[in-house]
Amino acid sequence: MSPISLITSALQNNPVNQPDKLQTGQKITLPTDAAKLTPPGTQGFGQMLDGIVDLVGTKQNEAQDVTRRVLLGETDQLHQSVIAMQEAGVAFGLMIEVRNKLVESYQELMRMQV
Repeated sequence: MSPISLITSALQNNPVNQPDKLQTGQKITLPTDAAKLTPPGTQGFGQMLDGIVDLVGTKQNEAQDVTRRVLLGETDQLHQSVIAMQEAGVAFGLMIEVRNKLVESYQELMRMQV
C-alpha cells in the first residue's frame, strides 16, 4: 500500500471529513506519527535526502582523488579528472536546486492561511 493511499484512507476515516458523524465536544485526532503512514520496507523522505547528500559527497571525493592522482603524476588520464569534476559539480548543483525548491515550498506553506 502506498503512502498516498494510507493518507487518503486516514483522511476519509477522520471525523473532520464526515461532519454528520461529528458530535459536539468530540475530540478530533489527526495522524501525527509519520511511521504509521509509511508502509514497512519503504524509504522515508529524510532518508532519501540523506542518500542524495551522501552521493554528492562520494562524487566530490572521487573527483578529488582522481585529480590528486593526475597532479601527482600517478596517471595521465586528465580527461577522467575533468569528467569527474564536472559530474560532482552537476550533482552539487542539482542538490542545491532541490534544497531551494524545498525551502520555497516550505515558505509557501507557511504563508497559507488556515
